[in-house]
Amino acid sequence: MKDFKIYVIIASVLLLVYLVAQYNRPQPVDWTQTLKNSDKIPFGTYVLYNRITDIFPGAKVRAYREPAYNVINDNGDQQSVYIVICSNANINEYDYNKLLAYVKKGNDVFIASSNFGAYISKKLGIETNSDFFADRENPIRFVNKNLDTTALYNIDKNVSNNYFSKFDTARAVVLGVNDDHKSNFIKYGIGKGAIYLNANPLMFTNYTLLQAKGAAYAAIALSCLKNTNNIFWDEYYTQGRVGEESLMRVFLRNTELKSALYIAFFSLLIFVLYEVKRRQRIIPIIEPLNNSTVEFANVVGQVYYEQRNNLNIAQKKTTYFLEYIRTRYYLKTSMLNDEFVSMLSQKSGVDSALVQVLIAQFITIRNNEQVSDKELISLNQNIEQFYIQSRP
Repeated sequence: MKDFKIYVIIASVLLLVYLVAQYNRPQPVDWTQTLKNSDKIPFGTYVLYNRITDIFPGAKVRAYREPAYNVINDNGDQQSVYIVICSNANINEYDYNKLLAYVKKGNDVFIASSNFGAYISKKLGIETNSDFFADRENPIRFVNKNLDTTALYNIDKNVSNNYFSKFDTARAVVLGVNDDHKSNFIKYGIGKGAIYLNANPLMFTNYTLLQAKGAAYAAIALSCLKNTNNIFWDEYYTQGRVGEESLMRVFLRNTELKSALYIAFFSLLIFVLYEVKRRQRIIPIIEPLNNSTVEFANVVGQVYYEQRNNLNIAQKKTTYFLEYIRTRYYLKTSMLNDEFVSMLSQKSGVDSALVQVLIAQFITIRNNEQVSDKELISLNQNIEQFYIQSRP
């Protein structure tokens, strides 16, 4: 027992040491590409959101988790810049048309995303692609004459590998390209304003902005926008609506996924209804079993009564009674003599005269070939009287 306690103490100490070591070990870096303005992980946008006033001095930055249609509609016609930095800018028809009217009035929209969604891609004639360079960096640069076209911006972690594989060259102005001369930053002038599209949203994250070249790239790219006192920062395409934290929003925002979800749901519903109708049946009512002991005794008694075999009944009652004597008082019943009568009377407490009469009846039944009704009734009465007297 002492050795066992020692083992338990050693095991507990080792477990405690392990837990302390696990608690104090350095946490692994979270490289999830959230692009949220509240995330301080490498691929969040906390730094840019909180330092964007360095590029737009005195500007009021407001974050919204609502569709562009709602944001622009609620803020009226005030001059501003609309910034969207996300992985998938799946802008629908209503939001795009509202943004288009917003730009025509002299406002600028800046969207940095690796995927611009089906609707806006169709309207602006754009497609995006990505190159993966495992063995080398992919430096990018600006090509517009108003910008420094000689500076190269090399950032690791493959943050600058996206580009526009297709765009409307008649309408778009190329502002930046990668090392293979593939455009990754373009501008669409619409009315009095412009829509700026950048294919590398990771160039505006914390990891990039904490490097000198990354900070310079983000500053120059955003400096292309009009100087303004109002900045609408979109968080709808990274976090969804306020309170809308369910993963189902991903399905409901995407037309194809929404259709697949509805098909799966209704197919499952039809399957369940079909299976219920096919397999379910009425559960039969099973009556509980009746206690037929009394009826059984009546039937057996009726059989014996009709046979009128008193000798057989008397012999069975005698056999049963002697078995009771053997198991209850531990007496041998092979010799039914005076000594047996005395011993039974003493152990049972029954009057010796009654025991003497019973034994005499037993001996008579053994020797006779028939028993009258009167003799059978007398035997039964004497046995019942013995049971009554022998009760403690």
